[in-house]
Amino acid sequence: MTTDSGVGPGASGFGGDVTEGLPAGWVRATLGELGEWFGGGTPSKKNPEFWTDGTIPWLSPKDMGEAVLSGTQDLIHESALHASPVKLLPAGAVAIVVRSGILERKVPVAYVPFRVTLNQDMKAIVPHEGIDGRWLAFIISSQEQRILADCRKSGTTVASLEVSRLMELEISVPPVAEQHRIVAKVDELLADIEAGEAAWGLAAERFAHLIEAVRSQGVWPADGDSLPDGWRWGVVGDVLERIEAGKSFTCLPRAARDGEWGVIKVSAMTWGEFRADENKALPSDREPNPDYEIRDGDILVSRANTVEYVGAPVLVGATRSKLMLSDKSLRLVPKAGVDKHWLIEVLSSRPVRAQYSAAATGTSDSMRNISQITVRSARIPIPPEGAGQKGVATAIAETMSVVRPLKGPLEAQAHEAGRLRDALLHAAFTGALVSQDPDDEPASVLLGRIRARRAAEVKPARRKRVPRTTAPVAAPQTSSRPVPSGTQEVLPL
Repeated sequence: MTTDSGVGPGASGFGGDVTEGLPAGWVRATLGELGEWFGGGTPSKKNPEFWTDGTIPWLSPKDMGEAVLSGTQDLIHESALHASPVKLLPAGAVAIVVRSGILERKVPVAYVPFRVTLNQDMKAIVPHEGIDGRWLAFIISSQEQRILADCRKSGTTVASLEVSRLMELEISVPPVAEQHRIVAKVDELLADIEAGEAAWGLAAERFAHLIEAVRSQGVWPADGDSLPDGWRWGVVGDVLERIEAGKSFTCLPRAARDGEWGVIKVSAMTWGEFRADENKALPSDREPNPDYEIRDGDILVSRANTVEYVGAPVLVGATRSKLMLSDKSLRLVPKAGVDKHWLIEVLSSRPVRAQYSAAATGTSDSMRNISQITVRSARIPIPPEGAGQKGVATAIAETMSVVRPLKGPLEAQAHEAGRLRDALLHAAFTGALVSQDPDDEPASVLLGRIRARRAAEVKPARRKRVPRTTAPVAAPQTSSRPVPSGTQEVLPL
C-alpha cells in the first residue's frame, strides 16, 4: 500500500536466513516494513485562516532537538487539513528530517507522542502494531552514520536523504517484549549520560563567559566612558579600509576535495576559529572568482547566523587554497597600521557582540542578518595605533594562554559522553543490553503477522474503462446471453 505522500511501505519479503548471527528471537527486516511512511507539506501562507488560532502541531526541522518531542513552534488550523497537502498523523509516530543542511553532519530523529502534521522536509513512520515507537526511534538514531553514508542524495543544493534507500535499510528486530525492555534500560542509562552532558554544557557556557570577560576587560574601559590616555571613542568603520562581501553560489552537498574550489559555510565562522573544512564544493562547471578567495590573515565576519553568533569574527590562520567567501560572509580589511589581533579582540568582546545581536534583522531565530552599515557602526574604544593596540592584544593573549588550556578537559568530557552514548545504543541493538527471554514471542512471528495484515489491506487494482471516442451507441449483442439492463458488456479487443 502507498500513502498519499507517494512513499510506499517498502519490500515485504525476507530473503535467505534472516536470523543467522542474531540473538534468539530476533529477525532482520527493513525500515520500510516496520510502519507506514508519510510525507508532509506546507499550508499556503497566503491563506491566513490556515495559520490563525491554530491548534494542530505542524512539525518542521527547526523543532527537532529532543529525542521525545514536547511540542512544535507552529500550529495550524483544522481547515488546513482539508485544503492543503498536510495529513494528521496519530500519536506515536517517529519523525525524520530528510531535507536540511543539518544532514551534512547528523540525522535528526524524534519520537512524537502527540498527533502531528509535517512540513515537506520531514518524513514520519507510524509503527505497525507490535513495533515500539520509542525503540524504532532509538534504532534509527543508532544508524546515523550508515544513513549519512548510504542514503544521501547526490546533486542536490540542499542536503537530502533518498527515502527509498532509507526504507530499504536493514536492521535487526527483537521480540516486542524485548523492545520494551530495551527502551526502559536505554532511558535509564541515557538519563545518567544526559546529566553528565548537562553539567558539561553548563561548564562550557561558563568557560565561554570567562573568555568574553577576558576580552571585554582587555579592550573596554572598566569605569564607563573614561578612557586611558591616548584612547578615543569611535566606530568599527573608523579602523577599516573596506568591507568585501562574498557571493551566493549553487554548490554540491559535500565539502570540496583536494584541488577543488569550495565556498565556506556560516559554520566556518561560528566557533571562534576559522574552520576550513566547513565548506561546500563548487561544481566543476562554475567559474570561480579569485577575488573572493580567502587568504591567511583575513578577518572574516558572519553576516547571517543565529542571534547569538551573527557578526562573529574569526582570524584566518594557515589554510588551504581555493576557498571562497559566501554571500553570508564578509571580509574586513583594516586600515594600514591597525593591529589585526586587537581588532579581532574588540570585535569578539561582549559589548560589540551585543550591538550586532540587537541590530540583527529577520523573523527566524535560526537566521538573523546584519548589514555592512551595522558592522561599521558598532561603537568601540580605540587605543593608539602601533604599540597601543599591540600592547592590548598582547596582554589579552597572555591571559588567554592561562585560560584556554581549561577547554581541553571540557572537550574530553563531551567526547566521552558521546562515546558512552554510542556504546549504549550499540549494545542495545545487538542484544547485549538486556537478556533474551525464551518465553517472548519471536520477532519472526510478529513480522509474519504484519506482512499478513498488509497483504489483506492491499486492494485489487480497479479495471480501467475503455474511453469512448464517439457518441455512445447501443452495444452490439455478441453472444446469446442477455445483457442485464443498466450494464454494458466489455467487448474483447
